[in-house]
Amino acid sequence: MKTNPIVLICVLLVAGCGANAQASDADKEAIKQTALDYIEGWYEGNAERMERALHPDLAKRIVNTNAQGRSQLGQMSAMGLVQGVKRGGGKDTPKDKQQKDVTILDVFGNAASVKVVASDWIDYLHVAKWNGRWVIVNVLWELKPVSK
Repeated sequence: MKTNPIVLICVLLVAGCGANAQASDADKEAIKQTALDYIEGWYEGNAERMERALHPDLAKRIVNTNAQGRSQLGQMSAMGLVQGVKRGGGKDTPKDKQQKDVTILDVFGNAASVKVVASDWIDYLHVAKWNGRWVIVNVLWELKPVSK
């Protein structure tokens, strides 16, 4: 029997769209709350909220390019991020500038990808269900261009 390639592509697309549908509403809400604990904890200077959102082995990374065009990887740990929040973190960000747009990009099983658009940067979060809680295990972030 010959398979029509168009039918096969349609089946694969429909099957792929179901990956996010498998997540329960409770899981989606918990994932969103984890992302909000992370970004609102930053703005509030609330280390407890930040720590609750993070896996202890979190790696937060950014790719920086120096004047010679060479890329370097900047890295922060969960402890470093929590300590930054304890020092005041984003508390200096005016309320009207505290952007915290959360978009769940995908959920599959115990893994999720989430985009957080903040005031001066964008974070891409890898979130995992760990011991029954959704926590952030990786963050790759990029600064927004400075407006003139």
